[in-house]
Formats: sequence, C-alpha cells, structure tokens
Amino acid sequence: MTATSNPIKEAVLITSGDLRQSANLACWPAQEEMERKLTQSFAREGVPVRRAFSVDSRKGHGFISSQRMGMDIFADIDPEANLIFATAAWQYSHHVLPGLRGHRGPILTVANWSGQWPGLVGLLNLNGSLVKAGVKFSTLWSEDFKDEFFCSGVRAWIRNKEFVHDTSHVRDLDSNALPADARAVGADLASALRRRKAILGVFDEGCMGMYNAIIDDELLNPTGVFKERLSQSALVARMRTVQDEEASAVRNWLDDRGLQFVTGSNEATDLTDKQILDQCRMYISAVRIAHEFGCDAIGIQYQQGLKDMAPASDLVEGLLNNTERPPVYDESGKELYPGQPLPHFNEVDEGAGLDALVTNRCWNALKLDPATTLHDVRWGEHYAGNGIDDFVWVLQISGAAPASHFVNGYKGASSERQPPMYFPLGGGTLKGVGKAGEIVWSRVFVEDGGLHVDIGRGSVVELPAEETARRWKNTTSQWPLVSAIFHGITRDGFMARHRANHVSIAYAPDAASASKALAVKSAMLHEMGVKVHLCGEISL
Repeated sequence: MTATSNPIKEAVLITSGDLRQSANLACWPAQEEMERKLTQSFAREGVPVRRAFSVDSRKGHGFISSQRMGMDIFADIDPEANLIFATAAWQYSHHVLPGLRGHRGPILTVANWSGQWPGLVGLLNLNGSLVKAGVKFSTLWSEDFKDEFFCSGVRAWIRNKEFVHDTSHVRDLDSNALPADARAVGADLASALRRRKAILGVFDEGCMGMYNAIIDDELLNPTGVFKERLSQSALVARMRTVQDEEASAVRNWLDDRGLQFVTGSNEATDLTDKQILDQCRMYISAVRIAHEFGCDAIGIQYQQGLKDMAPASDLVEGLLNNTERPPVYDESGKELYPGQPLPHFNEVDEGAGLDALVTNRCWNALKLDPATTLHDVRWGEHYAGNGIDDFVWVLQISGAAPASHFVNGYKGASSERQPPMYFPLGGGTLKGVGKAGEIVWSRVFVEDGGLHVDIGRGSVVELPAEETARRWKNTTSQWPLVSAIFHGITRDGFMARHRANHVSIAYAPDAASASKALAVKSAMLHEMGVKVHLCGEISL
C-alpha cells in the first residue's frame, strides 16, 4: 500500500442509534466512553476528531435516531471529509446510509470490542449494507483503543486513507473439486427448486434499517425463489381469531416437554401468562397464514410496528425452526407442516431466509436434522482450558433458536421476558446453551450486483458453567448463547470479511457429515447461480 501525499489532518465523527428512545438512553454512556477513547487514540497520532453534530441534552444522547435526522446532518458535512462512523450499540444503518452513499471522502467504521450492547452487531450490519451499496470503506475494532492491531490500523488509515485486512482465509469455490456425489445431489436439488419454485413469506420487509438483509427480486427470482409480501397487520388480525383453548394447547405442549417459563405478574417488567398465550396465538396464526399462501419459509419483522401491538415474536420463531414443535391445525382440523420445521428468518433477513431454505432442502436430502437458525455475531474472546485453546465466539439471537440446538432440548431451555428497552410489550424468549457439536456456518449476501455466500465449518464447544455464565452476564442473559469456533479463521479475519450482522448455523452429527453437508449445500447454491466462497479450514 502506497502512502498518499496528503495524509489525514483531521476527521469528522458520526454515529447512529436506535429508533427507540429507551435503547438510546441505555446505550449512550457506553457510546460516550467509546468516543472519548477513540478521540484520544487519534489525538495521539496528531489527528483531531470532531463530532459532526452536538449531543442533544433534551433527548439525553448523541445518536442519530432517524433517517431524516441523518440526512439533515450529512447536508452540513463536507462530502470530501475524512469520516469516522463509530458505534458501541445496535444501530439502524438507514439512518446514515443515504449520507454515506454519496460521500466521496475516506470512510472508517469503528466499534468497541464489547458484548455489553450489540455494537459489533451494528458495525457488521452497516459494513454489510455498505458492501451491498458499493461504498468503499475501511473498518476497525478495539477493546481499549490502545492495542497494536487498532493503532497500526489507525496509522495506516491516516497515512493511506484506507486500511486493508488479511482475508486470505477466503477462496472461491472450484465446483469441480467437490465430490461427485455431492455435486449430483446439489444439482438435483437446485433443478427441483427452479422447477417447482419456492416462496419466502415476508411479513413487512426491511427490519430496523437492515438494507443488507433485502434481496431484490431480480437477484432472488432466478434462483427459483419468490417473495410473498405479507403484512404484520394481517398477523395481528389473525391472532384475534385463535381460540383460547388452541393457544392453551400450545402452552401445555411446551410445559409437557419441560420448557421452563420464568413468569411474574408485572406486565411492564415480567413475563406473564397473558403474554405467553398471545405468543401462542401468534405461532398458530403464522403457520396458518404460511400454509394459505404456500410458503416454504417465513420471516416476521416484529420491529418496529409489531412491538407496539403484540408480545415478541421470538418464542414463535424458535418453535418454527424446530422439527419437534407444537402441532398446528387449520380450521378443519388438518395438521399443517407436520413433522417438520417451517423455517423462519428472524428480522425478515432475506439472506438468512434463502440460506434456511437451502439448508432445509440439503439437510433433508441427507437425512439430517434440518433445524437451522441465524444468530447475531455478538462478541467473543479467546478461551484456554477445558481442552480448548482458541477464539470462542458468542453467537446470540433474541430467542429464535430451535430447541434441538440446545443442551437437553426443551428440558434444558427456558423462556424469559424480553428486555423492556427493546420490547415494551414483553413476551418470552427461547433460551438455552448451544450443545457441543459440529456445524456448518454460512451467510448469503449481495455484492457487486450479485448473490454471494460465504460458507465454512465450525464447532460449538462446551465451556465451563461459570464461563458461560460470565459470557451471558457480559451480553444479554435472556437470550440463547452459542459458544462457537470457526475453523481456520481468526477473530480479525472473520470480522473483516463478514458481510452481515447475522450468521446462519446448522448442526451435523459428526465432522464427516458436516463436511458432506457443506459440499452438497455449496453445490446447490452454485447451481442456483450464487457465487460460493469457502472460508477457513474445510475438508471436502
């Protein structure tokens, strides 16, 4: 990399937050501390950093909290300015994406390496959105903003106006190198999908500004997959038609399987029986609507509008993704989707939706448990002990994980009230510890106007109970937690390459089965016209 003749002399800082005032207030102290450390780090290099806008003393925070606010702020930023986007919290990328799309100066995105709030999740979402939009940027992260990795990256960005990470763990698929039987199965599955086609039921597209989570029809349809655009309003209306005894039957089924509901009497802070029954109504309604429209997978946005109308959808989503789940019948008494998951993609993330559909077809063809889910790439640390000496990620989604992914299934799971700062009407999660085993991880994304997928192998490991408890305490204790190692990929390599806040996982019974499933899935995606990238250590 050749240094420019005019290194950066000053930089402008922006940040984005949530639409929800409660979340912005809770996360602001961490954001403020992160900005202080970041500014000091640049000052040590002789580069002053100034905020593009002032902290709003009336609101009590300094986040951009709407798309309009972001547009107005960017109107006063020099389009050639050296721009730093910094986040310590979950943020809505569409608040800043309109301004970043037209920005001509160098852009650096930064997050603090912490699990307290989903700042790394917010960073990865913006990075994935910028990749989809074709906006050039550099990206960094740090725990204290003094480590050599971060400081050397800052120096490079100041000197060269860009910083390039090592992503040599990524390589394009050579389909001819796949085993012949895997190629044949994948090709047959792709052909069948194109012939009969499949439907993703989308309950209100575009959750929380996740531009990277939307796949345009022109890219999706050639794969054989089409969208049925559904309304969350229709879901609420359908919930009103579910009888009390139907909802109670779902609750009783879960009680009988050993799921522990942690309940109380305060609707504002506790999980209540009323909230649980409403979630059971939503579960029944979602399955009935999916069946009526012939959907092969569905995604419920929940945020934003549904959060003001009904308890959280996460318990519903976790149940849908599991093979063993409460039966749902239509009004005539016919069981719908019997003995199988109805794949659900959390937050209507269509990249995860397409991935879940493909996983379902491949795992079924191989006679493996097709339960799959996405997770946030929340945080992680190196762990040494218990036979482990590796970087162990914390994967954590807000309750959409299937029980078969947990230690002891439903008996090892609990349902706890969602945090009020995000979920004012409550509702329970589906919480458990990810069972040890072999996984295939993947992410479908849009780049350079085409569909791509990164895919690799990993292991979920069992950490000591006290270490799992510590990691839960440092993240969100109400949500499921998976301790994952991605084979042959460093922390920084994964962060630099990953094109989304979400990563999808599916289990296999052993390493050989996981490798075969990865090969079949890669072959199917390749035949569908998706550009496949193999990541890390993979044995085909």
